[in-house]
Amino acid sequence: MVKVQRSYPAPASLEIESKKKSGSYNKKDVCEQLRKDFHDKCYICELKGLQDPEVEHLLPHKNGKYPERKFDWDNLFWCCGHCNGVKNKGKYDEGIIDCCKQDPEKQLEARLIDGEVLVEAIDINDKQAVLTASLLNETFNLKNHGIRDAACSYRMNQLMKTMDILYKELEHFKNNPNSARNKRMLRVLLSREAAFAAFTRNYVRSNLDCFPELEEYVQGSYSDC
Repeated sequence: MVKVQRSYPAPASLEIESKKKSGSYNKKDVCEQLRKDFHDKCYICELKGLQDPEVEHLLPHKNGKYPERKFDWDNLFWCCGHCNGVKNKGKYDEGIIDCCKQDPEKQLEARLIDGEVLVEAIDINDKQAVLTASLLNETFNLKNHGIRDAACSYRMNQLMKTMDILYKELEHFKNNPNSARNKRMLRVLLSREAAFAAFTRNYVRSNLDCFPELEEYVQGSYSDC
């Protein structure tokens, strides 16, 4: 999970639909704006190019129990079906990080270690970060039935492929730090817009002693961070 800059104003359909008895919060304009704002990535797992996108409520509206949440633009997020399903537990209802208002990279460390995902709160007393870390770990590691096992495995495989590309590009950079092509590739891989950016950026931040020239690539890129 990384910082996302939400665009304004809110899609026009939200106000119109909120006045209907059975209005929809996922009209075309909402989906298009969310997809663009979130760079076609699930805000939780950061899988890119979603085939099963969903408009997810950060704070659930509980089938209309909280109507003010249902059409609130600030409460709508671009998500994959897998992560939406994993998040659909009472323990996540009120507590995870709002990546449009907070910078998750200041609260979480996301690592791939020996083929396993480990996401941890930087401050163990930060209850919101601890809860978000739990969700992210479940997103990649919770394999409690066949479909979820397949979804977790797919995300893990895609993450490992992304990290392998990063490792190779870093090795090229170490051998030829003046390569313009290599620098362009690293800038893309380490941008917040890229797939699994929390993992790639954290890896480089953790190894800045080896790659001090890349520090600018993993710093905040949004003025409100």
